[in-house]
Amino acid sequence: MVTENLAFILLPLALAFIMFSLGLGLTIADFKRVFVYPKAFVAGLTCQVILLPLVAFSLLQFADLSPSLSFGVMILSFCPGGVSSNIMTKLAGGAVALSISLTGVVSLLSVLTIPFFIGLFAVHFLGEGATDINVTGLGLALFVMTAAPAGCGVTLRHYYADVVERVEPLITKLAMGVFFVIVLFSIASNWVSLQESFLQLGPLLVGLNIFLFLMGIIVAWALGLPQKERTAIAIETGIQNSALGVTVATLIVPTVSGLPVISLPAAVYGVTFYFVAAPFILWARQQ
Repeated sequence: MVTENLAFILLPLALAFIMFSLGLGLTIADFKRVFVYPKAFVAGLTCQVILLPLVAFSLLQFADLSPSLSFGVMILSFCPGGVSSNIMTKLAGGAVALSISLTGVVSLLSVLTIPFFIGLFAVHFLGEGATDINVTGLGLALFVMTAAPAGCGVTLRHYYADVVERVEPLITKLAMGVFFVIVLFSIASNWVSLQESFLQLGPLLVGLNIFLFLMGIIVAWALGLPQKERTAIAIETGIQNSALGVTVATLIVPTVSGLPVISLPAAVYGVTFYFVAAPFILWARQQ
């Protein structure tokens, strides 16, 4: 019963807290910045929302994964960046303002894009099981768990900037801790499946991560964007909000105990992306 409550009650609350912490780091100016750097923003948006799922789908055609794990990888590819992408952009010396703007806007858009893509790809991977997915209900749930808490955070930042600036670093650290708890719980819930599929799942996620970082760099370079903006776009493209992926998987395939198998790719990714992000950050700092 404790495990069930954690999966269906505490997990959405944990995601809402993470998104609230994201909102506290945003200002109205972050959304206005979309019009200040339109080319860089459109490049990042295209990489994240359109190219990323297409790349994931293409790689899965050559992977030996079960339909559930394959769909879990696709769910991960639908997710925007998170707080960690902003932190890593700062560490890499990238355009932090652009990174924050992309994270904020794409996170809000995900209320629409995630249900749309799930409805588009679910039949291909899950077959008849896809008919049980309530896309409209998923969109409403995502709004409550992501857009609404993030909006509350932005509003508090706007009206109580002094107070928020003092507490925001602590809340961000707490949110990162919550993120790691979600990742560890999902892995523990699917430990047997992980042991059976890690040799296929691990390399696939690392390979996908490498490809996405390279794609972000190449697209931004082809558009003639400066190095800092190329770095930000690459990180936003290559880093997804795995906590959101785990939660979405739970909403789609609820279980009576623990978390569903389709949450496993997002959970494993919450660990493996550091093996790609760390070398990239070191390389970017040298540019």
